[in-house]
Amino acid sequence: MTNKVLVLVPEGQETENNYINLKWPERYVSIAGGIQLGISGLKSLFSSPFASIVKLGAGGYLLNRGITGHCELYSQIDKYMATPVNINIRSSFIIHKPRKDVYDFWRRFDNLPLFMTHLKNVELLNNDHSRWVLRLPIGVASISWEAEVVKDKPNEMIGWRSLPGSILDNSGKVRFKDTEDGESTRVDVVISYQPPVGTVGASIARVFNPVFKKMVEKDVRNFKHYMDIDYATDSINYL
Repeated sequence: MTNKVLVLVPEGQETENNYINLKWPERYVSIAGGIQLGISGLKSLFSSPFASIVKLGAGGYLLNRGITGHCELYSQIDKYMATPVNINIRSSFIIHKPRKDVYDFWRRFDNLPLFMTHLKNVELLNNDHSRWVLRLPIGVASISWEAEVVKDKPNEMIGWRSLPGSILDNSGKVRFKDTEDGESTRVDVVISYQPPVGTVGASIARVFNPVFKKMVEKDVRNFKHYMDIDYATDSINYL
């Protein structure tokens, strides 16, 4: 029986002895997660030897699959770059602030991390372009991308999307409407993410995506609480 050895080769090039069955987004996440687990394992090597060994082993595994681009588990179950799974967030709520104030706050994307905990930072590059940094669940890594405003109707609607080639494909749209009494604002939010781990196939996505979706949904709702901070709790009115 001949042993097969994996070597690092460019994505898309396959031979009898090696092949790549992971896309780069997942490889980045694996490498980042492996490094983080390795550092954590080394730091607690003497205080928690058993936990450290587990972390070092898991970190080594993630580093190997990230660097080589090969996952033996996927090859065994014949899962080769399955279709990514999108996360779509839809939410509507009333904010007790004038429509212009609510629009102006959201239009400055660098305000979003104030209430969206899954966003580490948003840097405004110019009026229509920005750089976003996102925290993945359980703190395994952070990823960044650039986005552009694709539609902007002052006090009515904002639409944005990630630039082509971004590691994380995503888009969003927010509409602002006066309530019937004209004193508050109805906000309708739609956000879509295609997480990097979605490329590993439905088996992994079913575990990861619900966690990520719940986190983003909570962050969107936080906007209501953040803007209504001066109002009593019993005034909160979700739709």
